[in-house]
Amino acid sequence: MAGRGLYVATLLTGLLECLGFAGVIFGWASLVYVFKTENYFQELCEPDARLMGNATVQADCKAQDEKFSLIFTLASFTNNFMTFPTGYIFDCFKTTVARLIAIFFYTTATLTVAFTSAGSAVLLFLAMPMLTVGGILFLITNLQVGNLFGKHRSTIITLYNGAFDSSSAVFLIIKLLYERGISLRASFIFLSVCSTWHVARTLFLMPRGHIPFPLPPNYSYGLCSGNAKEEKKEDGEPQTEEGVLSPSEMAGAGEKQEPSSFWRYAFSWRFAWHLVWLSVIQLWHYLFIGTLNSVLTNLAQGDRVTVSAYTNAFAITQFFGVLCAPWNGLLMDRLKQKYQKEERETGSSTSAAALRSAVPSLALTSLLCFGFAICASVPVLPLQYLTFILQVISRSFLYGGNAAFLTIAFPSEHFGKLFGLMMALSAIVSLLQFPIFTLIKGPLHNDPFYVYVTLVLATVLTFVHPFLVYREWRTKKENPPSVL
Repeated sequence: MAGRGLYVATLLTGLLECLGFAGVIFGWASLVYVFKTENYFQELCEPDARLMGNATVQADCKAQDEKFSLIFTLASFTNNFMTFPTGYIFDCFKTTVARLIAIFFYTTATLTVAFTSAGSAVLLFLAMPMLTVGGILFLITNLQVGNLFGKHRSTIITLYNGAFDSSSAVFLIIKLLYERGISLRASFIFLSVCSTWHVARTLFLMPRGHIPFPLPPNYSYGLCSGNAKEEKKEDGEPQTEEGVLSPSEMAGAGEKQEPSSFWRYAFSWRFAWHLVWLSVIQLWHYLFIGTLNSVLTNLAQGDRVTVSAYTNAFAITQFFGVLCAPWNGLLMDRLKQKYQKEERETGSSTSAAALRSAVPSLALTSLLCFGFAICASVPVLPLQYLTFILQVISRSFLYGGNAAFLTIAFPSEHFGKLFGLMMALSAIVSLLQFPIFTLIKGPLHNDPFYVYVTLVLATVLTFVHPFLVYREWRTKKENPPSVL
């Protein structure tokens, strides 16, 4: 019972950590509003002759918007690209070291923002990428908590990814506090002080090494446990409990005794199409978040009250990502258990059932992104409420589904490396958001219609991935064994 209580405490505090700290950068639109009010990069703006007689109206400032877009581009790129090296750090140096590095980066970033001003706004180019490195390490070290709960593993992974998405609401809270007289400095100093809580959780509610799967009997961790059992059975166990696939099963029947090659999976068509699926959908989300303040300003014709109201609405919807994401994991867990039971009854490979369970999740995520992309492309301000709703559901499904798919479609011994490589490569694609933003602001004269139509067509390409996974399932079912 004591062990179960420790597991629940780890789960809940990890959820709070991801919810309050891990993905705050994606609330960037709320923070940009505050930075603009504080006149960050205001010197880049040129007076608009049409507005000279009205001091209460601010001219649309292309150069200022580009600065904020570039900061978000670098931060979001770092969020994904650094998953590979941070995952390597986690694999090699284990949980405690990885979390202490996360705390260092996060605290340094929040203190830097706290003591910046309009005159030192350039420091945001350093602070925001550091903030994302700390946040992604918090997420990576918490994802292993799913190992404590057996057959609910995918549900918890998607729940944590949903909490990562919902943490963007933190910047909305900072914006609302700012409007009520709480300074930006005070808010970020508070975030810095919270690092003491991260340290305490690292010492008492997280393992020094990795959480093994399946768990050994009476497994415990943290300084309070005072035992070394957590290190005994950490890696190399076949994952055959409670319907979870072993590495050999996921590699395909007929290869159970052969060591699998990381590069074999990294260069597979399954990995390549999953990368296309993730990169296209993610580019939509990053471009939308990074340009939201500018787009709302144009649609509201510069009315700051309207822009503030829609920015708040967007940030509030982001909070509900933590409620949306687990449904994707629950869907995958239930379907996997159902299909594996059917496959056992027919004597077929359970690895085929795992692939089959991923198809509805992949297709539904693509469909949600397609709907979000269509709504975002229509320049009607009230329609953006629906855009916000579809965006948060799509995004929460995207990252939870990505991590869960990698756990069931590839051997577990390569999960960290494949997850990191996937995120790093998709980060390179995400860099397109800045030239796209520059194109919209420059040659297209703030009219994103043709860019959005092109991206909508690219979104259709993501439906190829679930189709190919479905076809691969049919092939594995009809012609066992098979290889990638």
